[in-house]
Amino acid sequence: MKKKILITALSILAIFLVSSIILSLRPKNKLVPIEYATAMEGKKPFIMLFYSDWCSSCMKFSGKYRMLKEIYPTQYDFVMINTDDPKSKNVLNDYMPTGLPTVYIVDPTIDNRILLNNAIYWDFGKLRAECDRYLRIHSIIEKGKAQSQN
Repeated sequence: MKKKILITALSILAIFLVSSIILSLRPKNKLVPIEYATAMEGKKPFIMLFYSDWCSSCMKFSGKYRMLKEIYPTQYDFVMINTDDPKSKNVLNDYMPTGLPTVYIVDPTIDNRILLNNAIYWDFGKLRAECDRYLRIHSIIEKGKAQSQN
C-alpha cells in the first residue's frame, strides 16, 4: 500500500516537473491588438483610448473620441484598446492604465507617450487644445530631425 502511494506521489511530482519545464521553455506570446501593432509601425502619432464595454464613462467619452477622429484624420491615427480583450494584456502591462477611460498620445517615431489628464476629457475645447499642442511639438521635433540630417 505504501509502495503504491509513493509511486503515485512520485508520478504526480514527475508530471508537475515536466509540465513546468515545458511551460517555461515555451516562447512568450507577444499578442497585441492589430490596430496597435499597425500604429506602432506608423510614421505619425496616434491617440489611444483604453476602454471597456461595461464602463459608462467610456461610453460617454466615445462621442468625443469619434469627433477627434473626424477633426484629425490625417494628423493622428486612432487606436482603441478594450481592456477586457485577452489580446490587450501586453499593451495593458506596458501602459498600466489606472482608470477608464484612459487616453494617451503616442508617437512611435520618437518613442514618446503622453498620458492625458482625465480632467480634460469632458471639456472638448481643452481636449482639442492638448491634441493641437502635441501636433505643434511634433512639428518642431520633425523640423529638428530634418535639419540635423542636412
